[in-house]
Amino acid sequence: MTSTDPTQQGAAPNLWMRTHSVLIERLHIRLESLVVLLVLATTMAILSPYFLSVSNFMNILLATSTIGVLAIAATYVLSSGGLDLSLGSVMGLSGVVGAAVAVKLGAPTPVAVVATIAAGAAAGLVNGLVITRAFVPAFIVTLGMLGIARGLALVISDGRVIYGLPKAMVYLGQGRPMGIPMPVIIFLGTAVVMHILLAYTRFGRHTLAIGDNENAARTAGINIERHRLIIYTLSGALSGLAGLLFATRINSGDPTAGLTYELTAITAAIIGGTNLFGGRGSILGTMIGALIMGVLQNGLNLLAVQSYYQQMAIGAVLVLAVFIDQWQVRKESRV
Repeated sequence: MTSTDPTQQGAAPNLWMRTHSVLIERLHIRLESLVVLLVLATTMAILSPYFLSVSNFMNILLATSTIGVLAIAATYVLSSGGLDLSLGSVMGLSGVVGAAVAVKLGAPTPVAVVATIAAGAAAGLVNGLVITRAFVPAFIVTLGMLGIARGLALVISDGRVIYGLPKAMVYLGQGRPMGIPMPVIIFLGTAVVMHILLAYTRFGRHTLAIGDNENAARTAGINIERHRLIIYTLSGALSGLAGLLFATRINSGDPTAGLTYELTAITAAIIGGTNLFGGRGSILGTMIGALIMGVLQNGLNLLAVQSYYQQMAIGAVLVLAVFIDQWQVRKESRV
């Protein structure tokens, strides 16, 4: 005998829908991104017999850790309605500064590590000051910093790679406690902290509010200029951390490191559900986006696709990701 109680009919579907709605609303995870990741990984596994090997899986995680940290920085800036095109160059500058402090100055590893992250934070602070105090558009400021940071890295290194980092410092990039690469551990730890900050704190709510409606946020009493300054400084510090992971992984400070990485990082953030024009961001979604970019680049390398075709593929993915994001926004606005 079937129940006629209206409170029981459709309870399971309604519960699933509410759970699904809460998950999407709280985490802003784009389920399409998970599907894309699975399809892409399956395709690469079919095309290359080496894709599913343990060593290749570790290579993907290592590459994703650097891009992932940069993508987290991009998530904060984009969700606040800003833009940072200097992420890759600041990453390269930070790695060179850390290597110079450790190798040329002979400073202890803790000092070199702090100097690496501080160099990125300083670049981000400059970006934030010019944007909020001089009212220069973020596009222009960060584009200028892209050239300044890259040039400064070449000046500090005399245009050469700085080799020979201390062993304690190299451990941050090459160590494997319990078989897990240290960059992956640092990336996951950073992602957890940044997710909590964005999803569960007043700072995160203010970040999204500014990106959604700056005038309303100002009316609500949020100090827009100070908050933006903090966000760009945080973005720079995260770029510095990415530079530290990259430099210690290759055991050198390379002034050309991070070329076009800002494009990959922004693409990963958008694929993961961050709105290019602000108001929505997800660190967990960004991690999925970073994995998609890591799998894509790794798979293309295994298939011996030349690097300039890879850049074309990344650019095409960026345009497609923005198109899908805006299509969903228009679709939601019509509902």
